[in-house]
Amino acid sequence: MRFLHLADLHLGKSIYGTSLIDSGDQQAWVERFLACVRQRRPDAVVVAGDVYDRSLPPGRAAQLLSRMVTELAGMHIPILMTAGNHDSIYHLSFLSPLLEAREVYISRPLEQSPELVHVTLEDAFGPVTFWMMPYVYPAMVSQVLGDEEIRDYDTAVRKILAAQPIDFTRRNVLIAHQNVTADGLEAERGGSESMVGGVGQVDYTAFDGFDYVALGHIHSSYAVGRETVRYAGSPLAYHFNETRQPAKGPLEVTIGEKGGEICIQRQEIEPLHRLREIRGTYADIRQQASEHPWENEYLKIVVTDQRITPPVSDYLHETARAHGSILMELTSEYTSFTGDAFFAHSKDMQEKPVETLFADFYRERNNDIEAEDPDLALMRLVGEITRDAEISQEEPDESALRRILAFVMEQERANDRRKAVDGLCLEDDSGKEVKPE
Repeated sequence: MRFLHLADLHLGKSIYGTSLIDSGDQQAWVERFLACVRQRRPDAVVVAGDVYDRSLPPGRAAQLLSRMVTELAGMHIPILMTAGNHDSIYHLSFLSPLLEAREVYISRPLEQSPELVHVTLEDAFGPVTFWMMPYVYPAMVSQVLGDEEIRDYDTAVRKILAAQPIDFTRRNVLIAHQNVTADGLEAERGGSESMVGGVGQVDYTAFDGFDYVALGHIHSSYAVGRETVRYAGSPLAYHFNETRQPAKGPLEVTIGEKGGEICIQRQEIEPLHRLREIRGTYADIRQQASEHPWENEYLKIVVTDQRITPPVSDYLHETARAHGSILMELTSEYTSFTGDAFFAHSKDMQEKPVETLFADFYRERNNDIEAEDPDLALMRLVGEITRDAEISQEEPDESALRRILAFVMEQERANDRRKAVDGLCLEDDSGKEVKPE
């Protein structure tokens, strides 16, 4: 039995304000995946959750899934799909009874039945049963099984699997979308993954007995605990943190006779645009851009030796656009204070009054332009209140807030009076403006 294992498609996703459908990235991936299927001719395609990026996907995301499923069904390749935490299982399993007639099998809500959707396929060694477990919440399983002792994810998964009529003397494959760990240890996550460390952990031993466990939820591809409990990873990098991961593509899994070796190979699929992070001095980055232009990439640039000024930003954005790339994130790690100089600067900051620190900060952020008098006056008042509190060793009370509010309101009234006077300007015989007294 040979099947392709993929997960975390997140159809309809946007990154850094760029829709991956509008950009063509997800359409290109689907077409390249279908080309891979035509070449490899697997016995089945397994999708381990997060088919969509959100529970109510945009219409074009649904059309893209329809394109993929229709083509696979036309090739008479069974599709086995489970719902992830980003999916609405009710929307995803719509028309399931009709779809099953075309060998499209989708997990159903556990509230409808605690028995998982499962299908048995045959090969030269006999039957292989695929079990589709949607994303499991403890409260849901507790309600479905009528067991109030279920309060964590690990217990919930073990209980729901124990309730299944599984014959472990035969070959079984589980398709699941959970946070699976080995002895509580988690792999490094990408920035687009919604779960945080330690939440929803399920130990890999919960799946003992299954010949292969096709996992989704984590966007990098790796084995958990044993080689045959595996995350496929997302088809595309959805965050610059995920560029640290190896090449992406579905896993081709070949299962022989019961107890025999299982072969797992990646079928790499090239993305339409690669995500790339570039880090270095501004001079180094400029040299790199001139010698090896960034062609059709999504970029994150980190400048290490200076701040991002408008000329720096304009140059890098224009250079990226000239080569069909998009600069999605531009940041600076520059600081002029290091070592002893940093501590000296920190001490100096502690000794300066707050209004002086504000004035310094304002000049630094506004190309040496001085703050206006009303702003400085407000900060002098804040500084006075702060120093009074330090002397009395008491926190500023409500009266301090009222002083600040009264000061701001008086400034606003003075500003309104100035505007009113400006609107009443007259001209003398020479044509000069004269403001009334």
